[in-house]
Amino acid sequence: MSEKKVALITGSSRGIGKRIAMKLAEKGYNIVLNYARSRSKAEEAAAEIEKLGVEVLTFKANIAKKEKVEEMFQAIDEKFGRMDILVNNAASGVLRPLLELEESHWDWTMDINNKGMLFCSQLAAERMKNAGNGGAIVSLSSLGSQRYLKNYTTVGVSKAAVEALTRYLAVELAPFQIRVNAVSGGAVDTDALTHFPNREELLSDAISRTPAGRLVEPDDLADAVLFLLSEEAKMICGQTIVVDGGISLLT
Repeated sequence: MSEKKVALITGSSRGIGKRIAMKLAEKGYNIVLNYARSRSKAEEAAAEIEKLGVEVLTFKANIAKKEKVEEMFQAIDEKFGRMDILVNNAASGVLRPLLELEESHWDWTMDINNKGMLFCSQLAAERMKNAGNGGAIVSLSSLGSQRYLKNYTTVGVSKAAVEALTRYLAVELAPFQIRVNAVSGGAVDTDALTHFPNREELLSDAISRTPAGRLVEPDDLADAVLFLLSEEAKMICGQTIVVDGGISLLT
């Protein structure tokens, strides 16, 4: 078994997931870097993280497929023999007006954003519970879970489910000293935002209306995630912390 604690961050080859992985590596965690598509990006990220003096297990898995998630956890067992932290960061979604949504769009988004979160949380919690040392799970949400965003129906509904599942997991896992929370972010200019047809409009609107005077950056979300994973947050249970510079306070 690894002496260092182990953190799995889904969707961590780039963007916010990569920032979270790097910040955890700086704190001495061995990292499980999960990705779905680009092996080269994952290997680049792993090399960068390894420079921080930790071990990295890189694993390709579509977390919407339970058998792939099980294979990933088996690989974690074989390499590290423990699981201390899970960050449910991987997400996807179809960005279309509500009346143009098809069954495949709905299923794709819900499978990755909700089924994947459930499978990963179940398997991580089993290991944390059996080890008897507790652990922490944090999932990423967005303001679209509570507010209307244009073309965001599938993702917004799936993120509302992320926050609901966070509450259920928190109550059922608390007796095993496993803390479960979520972080909800405002608009962040990452690679994922390039898929939005109204990206420029979103960004300019967010900048002009945010009381803090700037966009949320990946580090802002990563810092909030790290706080919720830390001992300083040991009595925060089942909450969704909003990191948006105050924009959600405005009508």
